[in-house]
Amino acid sequence: MAVSTAALRELHRIHGQLSDLNDRLARGPRRVRAREGQVAKQQAVLSETRESVKQTQLIADRKQLDLKSGDMKIEDLKAKLNACSSNKEYQSLLEQISASEMAGSVLADEILEGLEKIDQLEATVEEAKKSEAAAEVELAKCQETVSAESKVIRADIARLEGELSSAEQGLPADLKDEYQRVIRAKGVDGMAEVEESVCQGCGFKITLNMQNDLMLSKPIFCKACGCLLYISEA
Repeated sequence: MAVSTAALRELHRIHGQLSDLNDRLARGPRRVRAREGQVAKQQAVLSETRESVKQTQLIADRKQLDLKSGDMKIEDLKAKLNACSSNKEYQSLLEQISASEMAGSVLADEILEGLEKIDQLEATVEEAKKSEAAAEVELAKCQETVSAESKVIRADIARLEGELSSAEQGLPADLKDEYQRVIRAKGVDGMAEVEESVCQGCGFKITLNMQNDLMLSKPIFCKACGCLLYISEA
């Protein structure tokens, strides 16, 4: 059996282009998933920031209730001053009032700090909303681009598969099984050119007999890597 170098070179070219196209096709969904990951990340940031606002507000609300309760306690203690029966009792009430007023002052400062923190967090929420919206826009653009590219790539793949089928028809019948075996196992790497007596697939230096067989258009498989070999155009 004999097979021309040109036929093998053409087959390898088609397999190479198909491999590249399939790689490009596979990269599309990965690009979309990466954008989806960015959206999910921004959504998580937005959710966490909103939760921080909620928790900080709850703490501030509890402290305001405590402050109100403390103010009522102070008013109650002041009312009792007029009913004191001894100086000792009077001084004790004054000390309680002073301690409650000090605690109230601390609470008021903490409430103010909490409200300021809420303002800062709400500004962060707005920034997070913008970032999340921008990520959504980029995702939509990516999905649209990948969809358009995929249609073109699939059309090219279909065209090349037709060319491949036609090219494979020219292979000798007794070579087809071995050819299909290496292609199924290695894809585009199942074929390799020989340049200066060296298999470009693995670097194995072929024998003189193998070189002669290649020159006579006999199908030769590399003894090292199993590739179907053909002579380099160079």
